[in-house]
Amino acid sequence: MAGVGAAQEFAGLEVGNKLHVGRNEWTVVGMFSAGGAASESEIWTDATGLQDAYHRGNSFQSVYAKLASPAAFQQFKDALTSDPRLSVKVLRQSDYYAEQSTMVTTLITTLGVIIASLMAIGAIFGALNTMYNSVAARTREIATLRALGFGGGAVIISVLLESLAIALVGGALGAAVAYFAFNGFHTGTMNFQTFSQVTFAFAVTPQLLIQGILWATCIGLLGGLFPAIRAVRLPIVAALREL
Repeated sequence: MAGVGAAQEFAGLEVGNKLHVGRNEWTVVGMFSAGGAASESEIWTDATGLQDAYHRGNSFQSVYAKLASPAAFQQFKDALTSDPRLSVKVLRQSDYYAEQSTMVTTLITTLGVIIASLMAIGAIFGALNTMYNSVAARTREIATLRALGFGGGAVIISVLLESLAIALVGGALGAAVAYFAFNGFHTGTMNFQTFSQVTFAFAVTPQLLIQGILWATCIGLLGGLFPAIRAVRLPIVAALREL
């Protein structure tokens, strides 16, 4: 039986197809899903048949057990680790997969942070350029408002609000694109700890969308701050003379 993640990434895993592994030929008789879990990137078969094919005897590398409730895990673990006849390491399934993929997780996270940081810096400079141009195009308008009695605080707030509005629109559009383009998108990568292929699906959750919009808001505020300060520092008389 092939996991749905493996079937989406690799050709030839449709039901009824023949799969050559080593010197053996296996027939795909079914598909299974696990709610997006890492096991969807695996191929399962009968343990006895697999042991006979690879002359493994009765040895197992790992064994899964389904407990009656999550609270029963500690009792189950104590019973196995306290048995002198056994030499086992008992882990929850989530902890097991996390331990098996620490290297690839660290790699993906590090690359993601670096790329996101570079894009954020570029976005800040883009916001600065946009707001500097906006302030420069409305120099006389800003000077007129100040001549009419509007204080520097009001000018700063107006520029920041404009920058914030642009950032919110951009953040919302980016969140929509990320959700519709990547939510549920299946891909795969090599796990260099186990030298096996791991398939996974992106999950663009509401929490991540909110975080992205908040980051966009912060970038917009930073990009509008210095142009707002420049708008306040412009001499009123000189600004009114500009064309």
